[in-house]
Amino acid sequence: MPDMHSFDSEYLIVGQGIGGTSVAWHLYDSGKSFQIVADSSMPSSSRVAAGIFNPLTGKKLVKTWLADDLFPYARLFYGGLEQRLGCKFMHLTPIYRPFRSIEEQNTYLAQTADPGIRPYIATTPDPGSGMPYVNAGFGGLEVVQSGWIDLPALLDASRAYFQERNAYVEATFDPAQLSRTEEGIEWNGKRFKTVVFCQGFFALENSWFDWLPFAPVKGQILEITTDVSLKPYIINQGIFALPTSENRMKVGATYSWDPLYWEASGTATGELEDKLKGLLNSPYALTGAQAGIRPSVRDRRPLIGIHPQFSNVCIFNGLGTKGVTLAPFLAKEFCNHLIYGKELNPLVNIKRYFSLYFR
Repeated sequence: MPDMHSFDSEYLIVGQGIGGTSVAWHLYDSGKSFQIVADSSMPSSSRVAAGIFNPLTGKKLVKTWLADDLFPYARLFYGGLEQRLGCKFMHLTPIYRPFRSIEEQNTYLAQTADPGIRPYIATTPDPGSGMPYVNAGFGGLEVVQSGWIDLPALLDASRAYFQERNAYVEATFDPAQLSRTEEGIEWNGKRFKTVVFCQGFFALENSWFDWLPFAPVKGQILEITTDVSLKPYIINQGIFALPTSENRMKVGATYSWDPLYWEASGTATGELEDKLKGLLNSPYALTGAQAGIRPSVRDRRPLIGIHPQFSNVCIFNGLGTKGVTLAPFLAKEFCNHLIYGKELNPLVNIKRYFSLYFR
């Protein structure tokens, strides 16, 4: 194997969504050289996503997988980047879950006695009375250690930082231009030790990893304005209503598997507006709609690791609907795997699907 001086950079990172950006920052802090290649004109689920991080999800108030590891690390990661980049994109915001019935109220309040859930529930009085625009006739539950990441702001600031250090190139990645040997990776006239594919939905077109069981899901969100003064709470009851300013909200999200295209649809808008009527009791104006395709996986666990046949071809993908929470912690684990040989969590390691490649 050639020495490191024969490479232009150690790593080629393909894609600059939340996955590629998180990997890049962890390689950077480990002193590793890399080149990101991305086409910012291409659609990206990271740029559409509301960026909410929520430790308690679902109708049954289930703690997010690995929450006790993911959430503290995510806050450290994003907080550190805010200081380094000199911009604000992490918004620590509680989530208010209005009860739909007395039965749900009783069920949820009983669950809060669970010691695993208790740290994520506020002990302060129900804030619902301060939000008259919310339908909360049965009261509600306040979830803490939650919030949202302004992903476009984070991604733009990160891109500018890496551009200044000649670690980012704006280009359409053509896999036909990449060649691989045991000695390294060649792309665009440069040589790398290893390639890491962080392409989100576009991994389905990547012949290196098209055997993995992606199950992409389209999601749509709306943007609305209202004359009501909104409190800094994310409202969550089947859908979310996320205040981005005192009079603006993002509302979402839908889940559809067919057809998978990036344009917003009237059907999905109607579905969200119907649900919004049950959540808010104040008038609003619809100002926009956006759609994205989440890189989800059949078993709902990310797809991370090294190709079964080629040791210098890797993937970091499949973050699904919880990318802002999963990406920082799993990028740390992945980079420790690449650099130091530390074992990956078997639930995310693509080794669990190697049989699909060799069959």
